[in-house]
Amino acid sequence: MFGINYLKTGPTHYVIHYQNGRICHSGTGLAFFYYRPASTIAVVPVGSDDVPFIFNEITADFQPITIQGQLTYCITDAELVASLLDYTIDGEVDHYLTDDPEKLAQRLVNLVQVAARAEMQQRPLRQATHASDEVANRVLAAVRQDPALAALGVEILTLTILAIKPTPETARALEAKAREDLLQQADLAIYDRRNASVEQERRIKENELNTELAVESKKRQIREAKAEADLAVEQKEQEIREIKLAGQIKLENERKQFVIARTENARAEADVQAYAVAAGLRPLQELDESTRQLLAMQSAEPRLMVTMALKEMAQNAAKIGQLNISPDLLEALMLRE
Repeated sequence: MFGINYLKTGPTHYVIHYQNGRICHSGTGLAFFYYRPASTIAVVPVGSDDVPFIFNEITADFQPITIQGQLTYCITDAELVASLLDYTIDGEVDHYLTDDPEKLAQRLVNLVQVAARAEMQQRPLRQATHASDEVANRVLAAVRQDPALAALGVEILTLTILAIKPTPETARALEAKAREDLLQQADLAIYDRRNASVEQERRIKENELNTELAVESKKRQIREAKAEADLAVEQKEQEIREIKLAGQIKLENERKQFVIARTENARAEADVQAYAVAAGLRPLQELDESTRQLLAMQSAEPRLMVTMALKEMAQNAAKIGQLNISPDLLEALMLRE
């Protein structure tokens, strides 16, 4: 009404109110009345904003790649940005008269692309596709140090690279090479597993053989121990037999000594008896033959006397001319009582 308007902004909008070539109001979250025909109002959003980007670059080995990501920025010097770009609104806060507010995001993307190109030119394709985080950190550091960023009055908060992709043909070639590598690794894993299985089987066989050797060694030790025990028992039995034999030998020696002593005693007794007999017969031996015969005849039997007579005749056979002995006499002499 009568050209008087009311403007109310939020806390993320920096308002600059120009009237007649001078600044009347400036700041964030302002609300005021203004005379529209004589006023120019620039509203600069100072809140953080996300800008997606995607662009193509060349790696160090001359392979085309596509870099896709997103950056987050905020305006730190709204008056500087308003002096570089036209943020004049047409009554409404988000209704700009020109497309200059969209140019700021593109300028930031251009700075990011320049820094990313420098990084990609230092890396081959395989390394570049696996270095998203490293590339993002280095690009963010390079952009923050770029004087052009400070001249824009903007601060980049974060930079994220979502993907670094080669062309479909190159990707298929890389996939084929990776597939071959994986197949080779699988074959190598199978080979290693088989080798491990063979090695494990060999260890099992060695353990079994070692077990058998240990068992045989134990059996041999048992046999040796048993043989030693049998030998010890045999030695003990031999010692016992030797002790018994020694006892028997001693007994036999004692018996021998006993027999010798007994024989000597018997001999001594016989000598005594013989001496006694000899001593008893000595008076008879001192008698002459006729006297002994006479004594024998006194107590002799008739046959003994006939025998002595025949003996006497035999001694004087030379003096006998003829001798006749009747059969009755011989029969009588041969008869036994």
